[in-house]
Amino acid sequence: MLTRRKSLQIGGLGLAGLWSAYRLGNAWGVEGKPGLPPKAKSVIFLHQYGGPSHIDTFDMKPQAPDGIRGEFKAVSSSIAGVPVCEHLPRWGAQLHQWAQVRSVHHDMKNHNPACYYSLTGKRPPTDDIRLRDTLELYPAYGSTVAKFSKPVPGVPTFVAYPHVLRDGAISPGQHASFLGKQCDPYFFQADPNAPDFSLPELQLPADIDLNRLERRRELVKLIDEDRRLIERSAEARGLDTLQEQALQILSSTGLRDALDLGREDTTVRDAYGRTTYGQSCLLARRLVESGVRFVTVYFSQGIGGNGSEGWDTHQENFKDLRERLLPATDRTVPTLIDDLESRGLLEDTLVLWMGEFGRGPQIGDRDGKGRGHWPDCYTVMMAGGGIQGGTIFGQSDAKGAYPASDPVGPEDIAATIYWALGIDPAAEVIDTQGRPLPISTGAPIQKLFR
Repeated sequence: MLTRRKSLQIGGLGLAGLWSAYRLGNAWGVEGKPGLPPKAKSVIFLHQYGGPSHIDTFDMKPQAPDGIRGEFKAVSSSIAGVPVCEHLPRWGAQLHQWAQVRSVHHDMKNHNPACYYSLTGKRPPTDDIRLRDTLELYPAYGSTVAKFSKPVPGVPTFVAYPHVLRDGAISPGQHASFLGKQCDPYFFQADPNAPDFSLPELQLPADIDLNRLERRRELVKLIDEDRRLIERSAEARGLDTLQEQALQILSSTGLRDALDLGREDTTVRDAYGRTTYGQSCLLARRLVESGVRFVTVYFSQGIGGNGSEGWDTHQENFKDLRERLLPATDRTVPTLIDDLESRGLLEDTLVLWMGEFGRGPQIGDRDGKGRGHWPDCYTVMMAGGGIQGGTIFGQSDAKGAYPASDPVGPEDIAATIYWALGIDPAAEVIDTQGRPLPISTGAPIQKLFR
């Protein structure tokens, strides 16, 4: 059997660090069904781990009774009659560029299963905090996109960073699962805001230049020229494809240049905010500009190391939102949209901002000031990529507790992403048992688009 270790030793490509530390996105397969026109070329998926409070941000209930409506004022936005939280003034001024889906719901109350649901659009088998990755579970959105996309030479199809989502165990749905390692994301945990931010695995060893690397690759081809092993082994075929893409990335400046934030004007960097989240979102713009098709930015750990992790505001919900989460979000996300638009990228880039669930309408979780997990109704925000700005799809009830109209599940969000990219949501992939499975069982929300 050809192991990964032996394959790399045979090739002698100097890719061990690149291989072992990070997964490379790939692009096997073809586009979705002919005749399905894409609305977007790429996706920036801003995943807000922990569950942002919909009732304290975009779906506020100023007429709700005490104990539900919260401490924040609802203020006017750029859409008449559609208020936002007072601590989101910049986003409010930009709200006409966003669509809101206010009726998303499911029944997973624990982070790991809810995260898996939000990252894949597939209902998990159990609502158990101990849910772990297995090859029976579905792949990440970006991995599915990689499966059905043509590659851009020199860059991965799917890039994800800078956190691993976990609640004890690592949340499943962050990798390619049964699609195989060749569809895994190019993933890293280096902080884009760090002064020394770099990815050493993208640099060749000092004693190996590109010509030498190519000569060694040619030697591998000679050794394997009859390809009998490759024909017998699906794993070997996957290794061969990964080696080819690794070589393309190492021999191209596309990904390295995109990751070099030092090339960016300091005023632009400052506008995004000198935080992990701010520089991660700036990096997302640079990646889609370089040709990366799917970028996932995980908001997980506290910005600057302060406050509770992510959006899991069981305690001091209003203090945490007011002092940490909303100011950083209001600085970074509108800047991303403005930046994409000024560069002519917004029309081709679908931006999603969402978590795995919302927060409970009733105030008082744990310390009397928090809000608990609430999958029964929450909001997903979308912009760019053909979105009809100002659209509000679905409504919550008077307390923000349950959908009052047009209920939507994570399956429908998944179908919307694929449909926007021109990939048929009913397209099938093959699991480890040889069974054909649709990439989504939902329906795209076409009313969101022009």
